[in-house]
Amino acid sequence: MSLNAKATQEFVPIKEVRDGIIVLKDGNLRSIVLANSTNLSLKSNDEQRATIMQFQNFLNTLDFPVQISVQSRKLDIRPYILLLENRMAVQNEPLLKLQTKEYIEFIKNFTETVSIMTKSFFVVVPYTHTTLKSDSGIFKRFFSKKDNIEEKLREQTDFEEKRSQLEQRVSVIQQGLSRCGIKSAQLGTEEIVEVLYKVFNPGELEGKIDISS
Repeated sequence: MSLNAKATQEFVPIKEVRDGIIVLKDGNLRSIVLANSTNLSLKSNDEQRATIMQFQNFLNTLDFPVQISVQSRKLDIRPYILLLENRMAVQNEPLLKLQTKEYIEFIKNFTETVSIMTKSFFVVVPYTHTTLKSDSGIFKRFFSKKDNIEEKLREQTDFEEKRSQLEQRVSVIQQGLSRCGIKSAQLGTEEIVEVLYKVFNPGELEGKIDISS
């Protein structure tokens, strides 16, 4: 099992997720922006053309590459069913209780026959910066504890500098999307981990059951 796990990790280029930033094994950074969708079919022809032109202009102004990813998953209806069942349990009116029960059965039967999918739209913003790495050969054994501390400080400083450049790119992306009428938000560490987990575990349903409601 451990050998399989190690072999699997070798195919994943991610070193860590720190402060809402994905750090790759080669030192490059990635940030993920979640964007909402817009329904062009509900717009007039002029509005559709204007939206498409605005988006085209936005892409043409970018001087760095981006990756647009769409994640489709089957909707997990269990939290909603659990919420209805909890409300039915405390319902004192017999008629409302019966109606709630029938509604729960309708939702269950409907979702069993029709696959309800959720779609999430992500923009992956990269920052690539080539840095010279120290030789890990003969010079490595001469590093003292002080040198190691200084090396860690330099790594932290390098991370903050690259992160600042990446944040500027994220700001450009969000402003461009906003001009297209698309709302967006930069994902934090926990949200990125959840997205990555779903990418590498595509068979699992959307979300988890939350019984705190």
